[in-house]
Amino acid sequence: MPRLSAGRFALLSSLGALALAASLGAAAAQPLTVVELFTSQGCSSCPPANANLIKVKDQPGVLALSFNVTYWDYLGWKDTFGRQEFTQRQVRYEPALGRDGPFTPQVVVNGHADGVGAASGEIQRLISSAGHTKGPSLSLDGGKAVIGAGSVPGGKADVWLVRYTKGVVEVPVARGENTGRTLPHANVVHALTRLGSWTGDVTALDLPAASGGLSTAVLVQSPGGGPILAAATN
Repeated sequence: MPRLSAGRFALLSSLGALALAASLGAAAAQPLTVVELFTSQGCSSCPPANANLIKVKDQPGVLALSFNVTYWDYLGWKDTFGRQEFTQRQVRYEPALGRDGPFTPQVVVNGHADGVGAASGEIQRLISSAGHTKGPSLSLDGGKAVIGAGSVPGGKADVWLVRYTKGVVEVPVARGENTGRTLPHANVVHALTRLGSWTGDVTALDLPAASGGLSTAVLVQSPGGGPILAAATN
């Protein structure tokens, strides 16, 4: 009877554990609808959109995120949460969405549908029409993001790590278009990092430990601002 070497046995055991983790993750993690609001403290039309995002942030099955952009900073107030990488993320969405360029407040749902976040009922309408992501299983557990097997449009997807403050943060604005106002923000994103790729096989990626009380979300997304295939949060 042939015998397995210690190294091959360890490899098979590791692969078996990975498959089991993916199976358990598929059972535990429910698909989400990802709502991204591109907003700015320097934009006078953004406060109503911030308020609309607050209304849906605790809705079951919804992952709501505020991405603060930087291109209105020249109006006299530097956005305290603005990051150039958030602006770049919005810019990557625009061609596929049929937009000439980025604007605020723009809401993007599941990476493939958008609208004006300040319009009454617009975010809820997009959530209802877009539904949940329909890609692979995705779970966050034991310091890893585990992605199940599945079909990948184009053969490869990006895996993004999002760190955000869960809940509502109030920001007093001293200059610019919103001078003297205190603006609420829901689930503010502080960092966006590419973790790696997913090519259709069961994949486990290490999750760096979060700091400063930040929450974690992971997005599996077609490259270049394409649709979000799967999402999970802790």
